[in-house]
Parts: sequence; structure tokens; C-alpha cells
Amino acid sequence: MLALVIPAQLAAGVPDAAAVDISLFSLFLQAHIVVKIVVVGLVMSSIWTWAIIFEKLFAFRRMRRAADKFEQQFWSGQSLEELYLALGPNTNHALSSLFMAAMREWKRSQDSAARSGFAGLQMRIQKVMDVTIQKEMGRLERRLLFLATVGATAPFIGLFGTVWGIMTSFQAIAVSENTNLAVVAPGIAEALFATALGLLAAIPAVIFYNKFSTDLTRHGARMDNFADEFIAIVSRQLDERG
Repeated sequence: MLALVIPAQLAAGVPDAAAVDISLFSLFLQAHIVVKIVVVGLVMSSIWTWAIIFEKLFAFRRMRRAADKFEQQFWSGQSLEELYLALGPNTNHALSSLFMAAMREWKRSQDSAARSGFAGLQMRIQKVMDVTIQKEMGRLERRLLFLATVGATAPFIGLFGTVWGIMTSFQAIAVSENTNLAVVAPGIAEALFATALGLLAAIPAVIFYNKFSTDLTRHGARMDNFADEFIAIVSRQLDERG
């Protein structure tokens, strides 16, 4: 009986379930062009997401180490002038850039401040430091929007590929007029494949976007605190001169 059924299925154009290749590469080759576009887009998004993740991990780690080193120098007891000359023009991290911008403004304003009784000097330094903080935060925020976009849209793009794969399965059933596993499995498999890729791209994007947003908030608070401390030092020195 079994020997008669199998040839009848083959004659009707229904492939043997055991002969169906459902490897990932075969699923991609056999998928509809729409599903292929979805898969390629999700794979590229996942690769770029991980590239951003590693770049930001190293960048934030270097930034924390440089900030710790600078704060040790700043609070070591040497004068602001000595630290300004020691750092020089080459500053590659946020706190030192903030300090150098404030010191340059202070030096530019010293002559005019001496003639006008230091009026407005503290406000100008504060403005310069605020602008520097905004520039630094903007630099650190670059490419985080991509992580947020991938985290929000990748599951829906994968779901779109899933829906299209299910539609392909139903069309195959309608054409063959058979619900054999060999007919249904490829479409369902490519549908699940699209869903898995969507989640694979979205989950790390959401996790690390939240992490980097928290790190960015902490770094912004650290720069604000340093700016307040520096303004307090400047205010004391201006009071002593006044």
C-alpha cells in the first residue's frame, strides 16, 4: 500500500517530505523575492547594529578612563594655568575639552575683564561650557538613533516577511491541492526564518540602546557637575581679585 502511495504523490508533483531541504541557505534561495528583500535588509541591519554596538562600547570605555585620569590631574593640586599648559591643544575626551574651552575663554576675557571689573566673565565661561557640553553630547549620540529605529521596526519587518511566507504556503497548498508537509514546510520555515531575523536584529539593538542612553545620561551629568565645580572655582578667584 505504501509503495503505491509514494509514486502517486510524485506523479502528482508533490515532493517527498524527507527530500525537502529546509536549510537556511536553501530557504533563502527558494523564498519569494519579497521575503529575500526582507531577509537581506534584516541581516544588513543586524551587522550594522553590532558594528555600532562595539564602536560605542569601546568609545564609552575610553571616555570613562580618560575622564577619570583628567579628574585626578584636575584635583591633584596644581594650578589651572599649569594644567592648561600641560594638556596643550590636543584633547581627545569630553572633560579636558570642556576645561580647555573654558580656560581659552577665560584667557581671552582677562584683559577686558580687568578693565570692566570682571563683569560678565563668569557668564561667558558658563555659556562656552554649555556649548561644549552640547557638542560633546551630540557627538556621543550619533548612530544611537539607528539602534532605536532597528529595535522598533525590525520585529515588524520580520512579521511582514512571516505573513508573506504564510501566504506563499497557502498558495502552494492551493496549487497542489495537497496539505502534505513537503508543500507546507518551506513556506512556514521561511516565514519563521524572517521572524527570527527580525528578533535577532531588534533584541540587541534595544538592549544596547538602553544601556548607551543610560551611559550618556551619566556622562552628561558628570560634565554638568564638572562645569559647576569649575564655575565655582572661577567665581572664587574672581572674588579674590575683586
